[in-house]
Amino acid sequence: MSAPTTPHVDVHRGGDRLGTRTSWLNSRHSFAFGEHYDPDNTHHGLLLVNNDDVVFPGQGFDTHPHRDMEIVTWVLEGSLVHQDSLGHAGVIYPGLAQRMSAGTGILHSERNDSYRLQPDADPATTTPVHFVQMWVMPDEPGRTPGYQQLEIDEQLAGGGLVTVASGRPEHRDETAITINSRHSALHVARMHPNGTVRLPEAPYLHVFLARGEVDMEGVGPLYGGDAVRLTHSGGQRLVANGPAEVLVWEMHARLGAPAA
Repeated sequence: MSAPTTPHVDVHRGGDRLGTRTSWLNSRHSFAFGEHYDPDNTHHGLLLVNNDDVVFPGQGFDTHPHRDMEIVTWVLEGSLVHQDSLGHAGVIYPGLAQRMSAGTGILHSERNDSYRLQPDADPATTTPVHFVQMWVMPDEPGRTPGYQQLEIDEQLAGGGLVTVASGRPEHRDETAITINSRHSALHVARMHPNGTVRLPEAPYLHVFLARGEVDMEGVGPLYGGDAVRLTHSGGQRLVANGPAEVLVWEMHARLGAPAA
């Protein structure tokens, strides 16, 4: 089946997302995830997961496996402690780009250990960690697992779109971290009040407003948690009505179809 060629814009409001809530986790899912299966909402382009997670202090995801997936984690507030079976261990925080390639198989854990990192802190006063975790399909299965991270806080200070993770050849010299998906790229902007960014043009775009409020050309106002899925479109302007943070996936292929 050939990819669609008619421009299309599909707005998904944050309040309509399915969610998983426990004593320590508040997770909102942009796509079908876990027990929330919806055959009509499994992916957009090559993006299968866009989970907006808040994990309370001292809690988190215990060691669990992943396979054949490119996983990018973007922290908005607080800090997340990562450990994996490759021996990587560290703290992910706002402005640190992080990617884990699951490949043939990897085990990892993610926890909000903020009060453990501050021995004198009262657990009741430490900060929940708020992050977005995104999964895209790799070019092929069975790759060697890998991990990469890089501090890019300085580049984000300008308020424009910064290429955070990409497998696209044209981004090779401007990307913080690489992913094993040659048709995908993630861009992030920490927008200043009244600041403007212009979306890239691509067969598939996923625009997720992580926080703040913006006006999107041709769409109107977007609020924190809202997402816009575009096919064969792009070039629209986003104007921030205050501080805002937006995550944009640019994709040149989709699941089950050849590259555009």
